[in-house]
Amino acid sequence: MTEADAGKHLLDGLSVLVVEDEAIISFLLEDMLGELGAADIRHAGTVAAALICIDERQPDLAMLDVNLGGERVYPVAERLEAAGARFVFTTGYGKSGMDARWAGKVVVQKPFAADAMVAALRAALAQ
Repeated sequence: MTEADAGKHLLDGLSVLVVEDEAIISFLLEDMLGELGAADIRHAGTVAAALICIDERQPDLAMLDVNLGGERVYPVAERLEAAGARFVFTTGYGKSGMDARWAGKVVVQKPFAADAMVAALRAALAQ
């Protein structure tokens, strides 16, 4: 059994905010999160849109692309952290491309496989 198979109910009933500026990756994440049981998946492609989504309704979990068309996602992470919300960073640069402030947070390097995503989600939910 793969990590992805074992995580089928990992997100049962949870709402997830996907902050990603590339539509294909955003929809890929939606499919993966839905297969893991997420009940409500919202999308934002910019920092401003993500902050509006959070103001409207706090997600149970968020997936944050670090680089949104040249804009760093950190203001969104700061808002979520202040609210005690859990989140996972996604980036093509790995942890070395992250601001040092976020060194202790869960990071998934792109491109990611389902097993790596499930492991990251488990780690974020355990925080």
